[in-house]
Amino acid sequence: MCTTRLILVPVAVIALVGGCATSSPVQRYSESESGFSTGPELMSHSIPESEIYRIYHRAASGFVSIQSIRQAAEKRANQFCESQGKAMVLLGEKISEPPYILGNFPRIEIVFGSVEKIRPASVAAPENSNYQKVAQLKKLLDDGALTQVEFDREKRKVLGEQ
Repeated sequence: MCTTRLILVPVAVIALVGGCATSSPVQRYSESESGFSTGPELMSHSIPESEIYRIYHRAASGFVSIQSIRQAAEKRANQFCESQGKAMVLLGEKISEPPYILGNFPRIEIVFGSVEKIRPASVAAPENSNYQKVAQLKKLLDDGALTQVEFDREKRKVLGEQ
């Protein structure tokens, strides 16, 4: 009988200290509830409600940093947006407060928007642009294939100054 109690005490302690990690699926913000009593405060934005999502993560123990939980949640959010060909914009987050003991394990909930990626404007000139033609003429001038007079005349033609 004493042996049974000695085995049950460590198992009970492990059950209280340890636990299961929780990771919610990506859910639409408007169709889901917060994992906290009050959800994160959102930054002002102009993202349509249908493109706002929520992810909740909870560590399996108190020995996991809140930063590693945040990175895992943000990675999932980025992967979700990338699968749609979009980019992730963080709109809000809420984290649990320490101390991380007796079942109060690090938790985070992030709310994010899935938005169109911003395409950088092309700074390169089109292949057959006038600038490229002038650059080719300049190279011919530098190589000695054209004289300065020939270069100036051809440059005026290309730029429509003749």
